[in-house]
Amino acid sequence: MDTLKVGIIGTGNIAPAYIRGCAPFGVIEVVACADLLVARAQAFAAEHGLTAHSVDDLLARADIDIVLNLTIPAAHAEVSTQILAAGKHAYSEKPLALNRADGERVMQAAAAAGLRMGCAPDTFLGGGGQTARKAIDDGIIGAPVAATAFFLSHGPESWHPNAGFYYLKGGGPLFDMGPYYLTTLVNLMGPVARVAGSARRSFPERIATSEALMGQRLPVEVNTHIAGALEFESGAIATVITSFDIWGHHLPWIEVHGEAGSLTVPDPNRFDGAVTALAGGSRDWQNLPLTHSINIGRGAGVADMAAAIQSGRRHRASGELAFHVLDIMQALEESAAAGQHITIESTLEQPLALPTGLADGELDA
Repeated sequence: MDTLKVGIIGTGNIAPAYIRGCAPFGVIEVVACADLLVARAQAFAAEHGLTAHSVDDLLARADIDIVLNLTIPAAHAEVSTQILAAGKHAYSEKPLALNRADGERVMQAAAAAGLRMGCAPDTFLGGGGQTARKAIDDGIIGAPVAATAFFLSHGPESWHPNAGFYYLKGGGPLFDMGPYYLTTLVNLMGPVARVAGSARRSFPERIATSEALMGQRLPVEVNTHIAGALEFESGAIATVITSFDIWGHHLPWIEVHGEAGSLTVPDPNRFDGAVTALAGGSRDWQNLPLTHSINIGRGAGVADMAAAIQSGRRHRASGELAFHVLDIMQALEESAAAGQHITIESTLEQPLALPTGLADGELDA
């Protein structure tokens, strides 16, 4: 299998994780980067052995096959369409876009150009997520009938050096962390058909207590507590809460409950974690041995897309999956505002499960 060359647009906080995560996969090689802050791109290139460019010059390089869009969420749709217009396959950080219309524009651009669109998160490809997927596919808990998913915190202003973004359009607990939880649920249980949501903006502003922003007042433009019910096409129902208003809790990340048992799923923002099951008539929870490697990181989805480009199969962290998640998130907000169920118009085939027995750095074709 050939090695596809990769360029990066956006060399901020997440970019080093992609350098590390892409490195084990022989099917891709990161060779170049660009950033609106030229000095930052040059420093990043020097640190990681890359070539620094302007955005236009990076997109003009004939040898670059895939471009990673690691810009801020508000720029995701614009930059992804720019990448596709340049004839490159695109892979974006989450979310795909800030709204359904912009997400549709990105996906239409990819389809018109005959190019692949990929999108984070790819954490569901890790050992924890894939072990849980195999357990469900193998029928350990029977057909899923219900699930719960909780991301609960009191916001990032106590530790993040630039926490203000999280409370502006494109931020909030749903659009920031929701993609991890919703992507995992769709990977485990298939597409969602209908949602109902309730939401509130609990405080008009936040006071930063991080060292970088101590005492600054952060205006809040988004809902900070969103609770939703998701009805899957299969008939299963999930309860999902994302919040920046919770001081502490004892709730799990994700649980899936089937006709014959229950399953706990680890933190969907990580590639590892324990999977436990209550099944087979037992009253005791049992740890399930991990069936897939945890020695992967952010970039696995890029490598999977590169392998899929060459083999012709579907890639797993796909634009279609990211758009479906975006559709769900916007629908939850719309449902909360309207006080009624919202039908999810998008759908997709459940992502392909990873086979077992893969060596580190290996992907099925």
